[in-house]
Amino acid sequence: MVTRTKRAGEHRLIKKYPNRRLYDTQTSSYVTLSDIKGFVMACEVFKVIDAKTDEDLTRNILLQIILEEEAGGAPVFSSQMLSQIIRFYGNSMQGLMGNYLEKTMQSFVDIHNKLGDQTKGLGAGSTPEAWSQMMNLQNPLMQGMMGNYMEQSKDLFVKMQEQLQGSQNLFGNFPFTSQPTKSEKE
Repeated sequence: MVTRTKRAGEHRLIKKYPNRRLYDTQTSSYVTLSDIKGFVMACEVFKVIDAKTDEDLTRNILLQIILEEEAGGAPVFSSQMLSQIIRFYGNSMQGLMGNYLEKTMQSFVDIHNKLGDQTKGLGAGSTPEAWSQMMNLQNPLMQGMMGNYMEQSKDLFVKMQEQLQGSQNLFGNFPFTSQPTKSEKE
């Protein structure tokens, strides 16, 4: 079997065939969703495309992995949170919501990495079991920290909304002709 080497900056390419099988072009072998989850966990850059149409299916595959993980018994998302996310689809704030969630997740990852860096020198104290114990002890502290962060984010968002509403009023005095609304036309 000939293994193709990946060039720097190149995505690992996974092709999805009509039979729903996933083919890793780097290793010339079929892979599973579990393998792709492993790529994610290893921070490997990859792209999943439809073998026939070249359509990018990466997001779809990642959503499938999330769905499997959520069904696995320890969900990250509550029904309330998922309902709130769904409500943003088609909303004028949809783009802002995605950006906000991405930045919030990155902040959470940064905090996690910083805590990990601080415990590297602890030897046995940095095992998964020790981390679990530490997080159970630190859970109220972490919840308080995240609660404060979220409250600050909420305040910032409310202020931004108020500024946007203020800017709409700013233009209200200009003699622009407005388009009649649907109800005004009737």
